[in-house]
Amino acid sequence: MSISKLSHIMEMFRFGDRELSADDKKELVEEVLLMTLARATSADCNIDSVEVASVQGIIKDATGTEISEQDIRIAAISDLFKEASLKRYLSKIRSKIDVSDRQLVVSSLGKLIKVDGKVSPFEVDFFNEVVDALGLTPAEMAGLSEDTIKR
Repeated sequence: MSISKLSHIMEMFRFGDRELSADDKKELVEEVLLMTLARATSADCNIDSVEVASVQGIIKDATGTEISEQDIRIAAISDLFKEASLKRYLSKIRSKIDVSDRQLVVSSLGKLIKVDGKVSPFEVDFFNEVVDALGLTPAEMAGLSEDTIKR
């Protein structure tokens, strides 16, 4: 799959109120996952091939989608970030994707951050910004959801 254009994310900024089909939502989640993980790899301005391989594996495990090294590198340095921050993009799309999809993005980011066995203060800050932008509560972060009470 080639998603280097990140078309669904761009569309959210142009037609943000439009309802998404199931396929569009799935592709948007994949793009958000790619953008978030790719951006995490470029945080130190040196995109290591081990990090790229980790992103490929995490996305494959999470969605079943194969992502090329080129797509990851393009997403990491995307011109999209010149127009708005990742935090702004994630805040914009959070109402378009389910809590479980937002949890997937955050848990995948956590896996990537821990892949080298070290967690820097910058990585913690980045993680917290992503969680905040996606609007996840502490309960949602822990995988807890309320059951509906049946009477």
